[in-house]
Parts: sequence; C-alpha cells; structure tokens
Amino acid sequence: MADRRISTLIGVVIALLVCAVLWDAFIPPPRRSRPPAAHAPDSVGQRAVAAPAPGPPDTAAVAAPARPPAQPPTGGAAQVSYIDLLARAESRRRIRASAGYTYLDQIVAESSDSALHRWDDRASRPVRVYLPGSTAANFHPEFVDAIRSGFQQWQDAGVPVRFDVGADSADADVRFQWKVQFDIERTGQTDLAWDQDGHILSGVVTMATFDPKGRALSVDDVRVVALHEIGHVLGLDHSSDSTDIMFARTQVRELSARDIRTAQMLYHLASGSLR
Repeated sequence: MADRRISTLIGVVIALLVCAVLWDAFIPPPRRSRPPAAHAPDSVGQRAVAAPAPGPPDTAAVAAPARPPAQPPTGGAAQVSYIDLLARAESRRRIRASAGYTYLDQIVAESSDSALHRWDDRASRPVRVYLPGSTAANFHPEFVDAIRSGFQQWQDAGVPVRFDVGADSADADVRFQWKVQFDIERTGQTDLAWDQDGHILSGVVTMATFDPKGRALSVDDVRVVALHEIGHVLGLDHSSDSTDIMFARTQVRELSARDIRTAQMLYHLASGSLR
C-alpha cells in the first residue's frame, strides 16, 4: 500500500512538472509596460564674468549677474550610471586633493550648477576666434596683437586647447568685440554658452579701451585683460589669490603657476556635473 502511494505521488509530481514546462513553452509571460525614455533637451548655460582693470590694487571687478543654466529633466539623476557616479566621485576626490596648488575647488564651490565647463576635443580641432578691429576711442591696431599674445601664452602653458585666431565672424566659436568703457568696475566681460554635458559651445568677449575711471588702456593693459578673459574662455572662474591672473581684481600681469595647474587639471577631468 505504501509503495502504491509513493508511486502515485511521484506520478503527480511528474505531471505537474510537465504542465509547467508546457505552460512556459506555449504561453508567453505578460509584458510590463515601460515608461517612455526621458528625452534630455539641449540645455544651454550662460555666464557673465568680469575682468578687472589692470590698474592699482583698489580697482575692483564686479561680476555681472549670471543666468542660471537650464535644469536637467526631472528624474535625470536616477538615470546616471554607476560608472558615471564613480567617475564623478573620483573627480571630486582629485579636486579636493588639489586644493592649494590649484583653485579648481573654489570654482566648483562657487558655481551655480556644481559642474565643470570646458571645450571638448579641441587639441586637434582648434577653437576659432574672431578678432576684429574697432573705431572705438583709444583703440589701437596693436590691441589685436596683444590679444593674440594672450592666447599664445595660454597655449604655451600646456593647456590642451588650440586656437585659430584668424577666423572670420561667420565661422567663429569665440567672438571679440570692443566698447569704450563699461558702466561698472570692469574692463572686460566674457559670456559663454555650454551644453548639458558642460561642453563649451561658444563665447563672446567684450573688451574696453578705457578703464572705469576713464584712464586710457595701453597695449600691455589690454594683454593683461585678455589673459584674464581667455582664462574664462577656457572655462576657469575667479581665484581668491591675488597672485593669480584669475583673481577678481587682477594685480599681476602674467599667468601664475596656479593658473596653469588649474587649467591643466580642468582638462584632465570630465566636464559636466560633479553631483
């Protein structure tokens, strides 16, 4: 009797297994509806930054209000891959470790989007720069050469960005323009646009020919202002150290070692959010 019961149970189990196999083979599982993938629109950030007059130490540079960059789509953070999160964490670690010999930590801390902004792949594809003349009062043709010198100094510093300073206005990525004087304490201004990944797309640099106190700028003054503004074009913001060319109230006339190390490190890290 016991053997018969065991045989019956084995037969039932085998029958159930056969039914399960046939069910999986011929009846597909119900499909779960997937939400549509979020489409990230092209987001553009823009900022206005001021270069100070290269005059006495008390000459202030006041930054213009910056337009906040476009916000990423809702839920975008949840779509960041684990690999990207690890890369961002490593970038944050390297930036913290560089405090003191670069000022990249200050740039990130004071940014409105906690992101790095820089040109992408421009060592082999130069950034095209339009350098026009002007009829503004006190403009001298040598001012254009002074700006070219500023670009060359940054290139000689080893920053992996190349510039074509002979571009025309129709094809330029960065355009310079001139005005006699700013209404507030500045002698230059840079406006940049970048995409949602932090890649700089274009820029406009406005240069004055007189400082805010009405003093006519010399050729070397323009070179110093250009050094500061080109730092912004590269993606740098202000330093808190008065020995750096990117100090908000420029008091030096050449790039510092920290200016160079900060720009070099910026281009060794991925652009975009560090959150």
